[in-house]
Amino acid sequence: MLTNLRVWLNHFEYHAQQPRGAAAAATDGITAAERRLIARSIATFQLGEQSDGAGLLRAARRFAARHGDELLPRITELFIGEEQRHARLLREFMDAHGIRAKALHWSDSLFRRLRRLAGFELYLHVLIAAELIGNVYYRALEAVTGCARLKVLCRTLLADELAHIGYESELILELRARKPLAVRTLIRLLHRAFFCAAALAVWVSHRAVLRRAGHTAHGFLWRCLQEYAFHLEPPAAWAGAASTSRRR
Repeated sequence: MLTNLRVWLNHFEYHAQQPRGAAAAATDGITAAERRLIARSIATFQLGEQSDGAGLLRAARRFAARHGDELLPRITELFIGEEQRHARLLREFMDAHGIRAKALHWSDSLFRRLRRLAGFELYLHVLIAAELIGNVYYRALEAVTGCARLKVLCRTLLADELAHIGYESELILELRARKPLAVRTLIRLLHRAFFCAAALAVWVSHRAVLRRAGHTAHGFLWRCLQEYAFHLEPPAAWAGAASTSRRR
């Protein structure tokens, strides 16, 4: 059984009852130039947040049935609800500023296909890659706008995404620790390679916003890898201590 699921259930239940918001502000407007800069980019990220989560929930239920983690499906439902709320917040901002929503984008389609390939662990690896990269993107988006509402929205999404990353990274590291060293090493290398490819794909799709925020392609990849290392490659001493604690 996975540890700390009760803690995460409490977290997601609390935020379902007390959701973070991003209300309109006095300095809500964006200039025509700013709108041109961010419109396609923000619409692509809104599409990525928008999902019914049915595949993830099925995977979580199968995993829970095999491993006796009865709290996992409910946590997953609440997690999906938060992601859907992010999509609604972004869509409300877009509608308020005449930004057209997207029905399809190649990067979103790729992430969705990857998530359907296997079970719950692969879902976690794909999800955390998107959220770690999103962390860097939303900071960049906040930096390029003078719109108070959009700045607050970026901070709101970042606060939720950081909690999601904490949850996902904890599960990933715990599941990895149960595997033989050679398997752990292979999974880590493959995931890191996938993460780099995903970060570069985001750079290609969102480079106008990212460049305006001061990121080069190399700098954006480096910043994303710093996020990856912090959350998924903790110091050996920490990882060893966590593994020892789990064996007790």
